[in-house]
Amino acid sequence: MPALEEPLNQPLKSVLGPATAKVMAEHLGLHTVGDLLHHYPRRYEERGQLTHLADLPMDEHVTVVAQVADARLHSFASAKAPGGRGQRLEVTITDGSGRLQLVFFGKGVHKPHKELLPGTRAMFAGKVSVFNRRLQLAHPAYELLRGDSEETVENWAGALIPIYPGTAKLESWKIGKALQTVLPSAQEAADPLPASLREARGLLPLPEALLKIHRPHTKADIEQARARLKWDEAFVLQVALARRRHADAQLPAVARRPAPDGLLAAFDRRLPFTLTEGQRKVCEEIFADLATEHPMHRLLQGEVGSGKTLVALRAMLAVVDAGGQAAMLAPTEVLAQQHHRSITEMMGELAEGGMLGGAENATKVVLLTGSMGAAARRQALLDLATGEAGIVIGTHALIEDKVQFHDLGLVVVDEQHRFGVEQRDALRGKGKQPPHLLVMTATPIPRTVAMTVFGDLETSVLDQLPAGRSPIASHVVPAADKPHFLARAWERVREEVASGHQAYVVCPRIGDEADDPKAKKSPEDEAEKRPPLAVLDVAEQLAKGPLSGLRVEVLHGRMPPEDKDAVMRRFAAGETDVLVATTVIEVGVNVPNATVMVIMDADRFGVSQLHQLRGRVGRGSAPGLCLLVTEMPEASAARQRLNAVASTLDGFELSRIDLEQRREGDVLGQAQSGTRSSLRMLAVIEDEEIIAEARQEATRIVAADPELERLPALRTALHALLDEEREQYLEKG
Repeated sequence: MPALEEPLNQPLKSVLGPATAKVMAEHLGLHTVGDLLHHYPRRYEERGQLTHLADLPMDEHVTVVAQVADARLHSFASAKAPGGRGQRLEVTITDGSGRLQLVFFGKGVHKPHKELLPGTRAMFAGKVSVFNRRLQLAHPAYELLRGDSEETVENWAGALIPIYPGTAKLESWKIGKALQTVLPSAQEAADPLPASLREARGLLPLPEALLKIHRPHTKADIEQARARLKWDEAFVLQVALARRRHADAQLPAVARRPAPDGLLAAFDRRLPFTLTEGQRKVCEEIFADLATEHPMHRLLQGEVGSGKTLVALRAMLAVVDAGGQAAMLAPTEVLAQQHHRSITEMMGELAEGGMLGGAENATKVVLLTGSMGAAARRQALLDLATGEAGIVIGTHALIEDKVQFHDLGLVVVDEQHRFGVEQRDALRGKGKQPPHLLVMTATPIPRTVAMTVFGDLETSVLDQLPAGRSPIASHVVPAADKPHFLARAWERVREEVASGHQAYVVCPRIGDEADDPKAKKSPEDEAEKRPPLAVLDVAEQLAKGPLSGLRVEVLHGRMPPEDKDAVMRRFAAGETDVLVATTVIEVGVNVPNATVMVIMDADRFGVSQLHQLRGRVGRGSAPGLCLLVTEMPEASAARQRLNAVASTLDGFELSRIDLEQRREGDVLGQAQSGTRSSLRMLAVIEDEEIIAEARQEATRIVAADPELERLPALRTALHALLDEEREQYLEKG
């Protein structure tokens, strides 16, 4: 079997030479011949045609095919070149409809000045920026398209020029030349799709698909290749998920049915309101799962404030009723403390098991976090081991070896995408038999994404907001175009505080992070030549300037846990007017009196993240206001993204927009770290049918042959996917 794999596993440095291989590894994450073969063109230009310059995306590295209209050399004086000896070459390129300015400086002007004569056609690569309100490429790399000289014909065999996602260090045409070298190895690619499935669907064999995607002669070649490569991705991923589901379904679990007149019934009698229709339906789905002898694996999706915590709490009470224990895992200490507070408040005397004044069927609700004092921690651990505590809420400190449960029956995980499969498995090991699992997320996930990312979970959706929630108005504040809008934003904050409310100001960074090796510069930073706004700086400027006289406090992730909690408590108690924070407040912070949120440099956040943040206001009876402050120009993609967020409160609609804009680099809004997602060709939104069909096929194949013994090439592809993606992708499941 390994014989099939060897050519594709060959390291690029042995094929391309160390310098190119190093750039490919560092900037594109490509290490082997197989990696490079799966680095597909972003689009294709036709040799005779020019790029549509009017549609260029801002701040992206682009490659365009265009014609030189004119070139002018200017002299100017500067510190480096006094006396007017500095030189700047301005070249205008055109596609017949739009124009784009290229600029070269200093010693770099001589070669382009000789080569880029009017009428010359070439490919240009660089980052699009705005200068004097015009689009420009500064110092682009270029490759002349000289009629039909030998070299060009050999490299660009067809009429279609593949344009690869490149970087400043590696232009599209260099990637094209490297592919020319490795393309013969495509013949050796082992095909993961079972032959019967491939023939039934009329899909190309893999070697042929790889050849056609990189060297198409016709547009039909591209379509056929794409159809095939999309199937691969969808199918291999769905097989991985189907195998997880299959393995999970074999596990035993204890069925948990609530006592007819126990803790749950007592709790329901206490509730000051009735459940929404949606909450009732979802609770029934969960109770049906809990009553079976296989572990429940359910994803509960609900908008911020749709009452997920209540649904989860009822499930936990049902399990306690049935003699088991329930654990709730939160991603941060602030959030664990908050859940603990709101759950004990909702339960009242039912949470005072073993204490005076506790109800007869009460239980204990304990908190377990890493920063607790030793005595409190010992008591919490003891209550868990004896079964005195029916419910425990904590951070991943719950997963530590020391934590022993009396009888763990249900695990609820909040904001799943911060929680990996390994942690899930570690918690599972705490039960006498695997516990039931309920995963909650407030990130609205379109159906296909749920099938792809959370494909091993059944999904329930809470889509109506409980009565009494107020609408949130959102507006974009273009600080650069209209500075008076920003001044007005601070006035609005003062007005809200004057009427007894509170405000959040959110910033992308904490403070001086120049020393942070992970703080990669985003394209926007490069464009604006300034780092994103930081909490500590903004708080100081606001307290001295537009918000002077108000009580302003700071909250960020690097503060010691007890300080964070103290700040949150003061804010919740109304002792602080304005909280200047990083995204630590994104999940779960619940202060009904906070009515306005100003998000600084809003363009630095993902769409779903903005939606999450916005959900922190308008939680009481007063209407919420969210102001998205940005300095990005009107035409930029970043501004369109913000306009979309301002225009709708529907999280599912936004998550679609988010995906269409970002493709699938990362579905759940984590930092766009530039790591490749396992989806290179598949667009989760457009390819809904392929994903659904691949899921059916995968389920069928895994049911018949769980170990894939009859499909060695599929098994190899699966191992490759899981090795590369285990960290990134199934982590989120």
